[in-house]
Amino acid sequence: MNREEALAIVKPHLKQERYDHTVRVMETAIQLAQTYGVDEEKAEIAAIFHDYAKYRPITEMKRWIESTYLPKDLLHYHHELWHGPVGALLVEREIGLHDKEVLEAIHYHTTGRAHMTPLDKVIFLADYIEPGRKFPGLEEVRKSSWEDLDYGCWMASKNTVSFLMSKSQPIYPETFHAYNALTNKIKA
Repeated sequence: MNREEALAIVKPHLKQERYDHTVRVMETAIQLAQTYGVDEEKAEIAAIFHDYAKYRPITEMKRWIESTYLPKDLLHYHHELWHGPVGALLVEREIGLHDKEVLEAIHYHTTGRAHMTPLDKVIFLADYIEPGRKFPGLEEVRKSSWEDLDYGCWMASKNTVSFLMSKSQPIYPETFHAYNALTNKIKA
């Protein structure tokens, strides 16, 4: 599937501002993939479909989590996390995309995970640093992202954990696992 076909498939599922975000994530993912020697086509497709389920009704996402192999513990955390895992499932079922690496990058873009693959990291980071994003601490993460993929992901992960803690929000275990694994990797 080429870029135009993939974008045409995803566009009806997104609001215009989210579609614009998706295009920026795609462009950022391609640049990160080029910088770090990651498969550009896989990065492009994963980025295009990363928010495929973003606007699915919460009840539908919950039903997919309850009725499939998706981790049931997701239900104990904010529904904003659900669109990554549910999106990967739906991209496989509805679009017929079966590339495990691409599906995992989509799945984990909201949470991260321990021992992320280079493609996971590219999508996780591209979603975080794309040029339309604006929030405190972002410029430092952006700068680091082009110097060291692991360090950029670690900073993004650290900022996410810190932000959620500052709001007294529960943190999904995979997010902690991602932070811990990245901490160990950059300190090694």
